[in-house]
Amino acid sequence: MAITAKDVNDLRQRTGLGMMECKQALSEANGDMQAAIDLIRTKGLAKMDGRTDRASAEGRVAAAVTPDGSKGVLVEVNTETDFTAKTDSFLAMVAKVAAEALKQPAGDAQKTDAMQHAIDDVRLTTKENVQFARGRVAGGPGRKIGSYVHHNGKLGVVIEIEGDAPPELLKELCQHIAAASPVPLGVSEADVPADVVAKEREIAKAQAIEQGKPAAIAEKMVEGKIRKFYEETVLTQQLLVTRAEEKKKVKDALPKGATIKSFIRYQLGAK
Repeated sequence: MAITAKDVNDLRQRTGLGMMECKQALSEANGDMQAAIDLIRTKGLAKMDGRTDRASAEGRVAAAVTPDGSKGVLVEVNTETDFTAKTDSFLAMVAKVAAEALKQPAGDAQKTDAMQHAIDDVRLTTKENVQFARGRVAGGPGRKIGSYVHHNGKLGVVIEIEGDAPPELLKELCQHIAAASPVPLGVSEADVPADVVAKEREIAKAQAIEQGKPAAIAEKMVEGKIRKFYEETVLTQQLLVTRAEEKKKVKDALPKGATIKSFIRYQLGAK
């Protein structure tokens, strides 16, 4: 079957590959466009699978929320260079991965065939080691979801609230979680890992002993430091960054009857 210039150009548009690669694929597929695409994917991915040891330290974070605002997801997809991560095709792919992950129930998002297919298309055209890094779904019936992704696409937050909360507040809370320093370790004191609290208590006790304080005084100092630690690291106890001048805590900004159930915060490369 004769391979026309239009056939080659069409395949180039659909795959992003060079003219010679497309012409060769069409020749091997006897002019069948879909067979040529399948051939390119098979050969291209086989080649890329041998490069998975290459570091993928760049990428983008993306959020997606259902139309009714009851469920949301945050995903991270990595690649080798920031140049690729900025391209329209990469950004569109990450958005598609988020949309696919949003179909899953609450919890860690699992990579599906549709997600891998979208990733593979970018791997083929960029020749970079593009990988699904992580994703998490939050929400469900009776929940409100807010999301925020920083303008550079490298930091994103999703928050889940039970009860009613206006969209403006949901976004503000997400912006707080993105900007807060230190980064919140949990919604409540119970969410802070026990080993982290134990380490802080150990350090505080050692400091009190170093200062030569009596046991009773030392214990009070330890409890005071732990209370301060919770104020700095528990989300609901933190001072709202966006209203710093008001000295208002996050819990005080919530409408009556609304409670924060969970949040997800992804920063590119940080686990």
